[in-house]
Amino acid sequence: MEKILSFLTQNEQGVQIKVRLQPRASKNEIKGMQGDSLKLRLTSPPVDGEANNACQLFFSKLCKIPKTNILIISGHKSRNKTILIKNLTKESMTQILQDYI
Repeated sequence: MEKILSFLTQNEQGVQIKVRLQPRASKNEIKGMQGDSLKLRLTSPPVDGEANNACQLFFSKLCKIPKTNILIISGHKSRNKTILIKNLTKESMTQILQDYI
């Protein structure tokens, strides 16, 4: 199970998630793993930050926390991103994701 959770890391601010984003999908959803990242499919196109905004909104709804607590810390112009969810633990995120991984 620990290998499966290699995309999650805990730091003093919250939990970081390595995400592989697929824009222009038919629906917004987590689609398991891709390599060492969580695969996230979003309907938004990858233009003008729309996919980044949709990614933040998706995690906000998933975790039931304000969108301001979701930060993209790397990969703003890439499909591979690192997301920081402030004030959340790795254990809490594992519980949220248990149906998807």
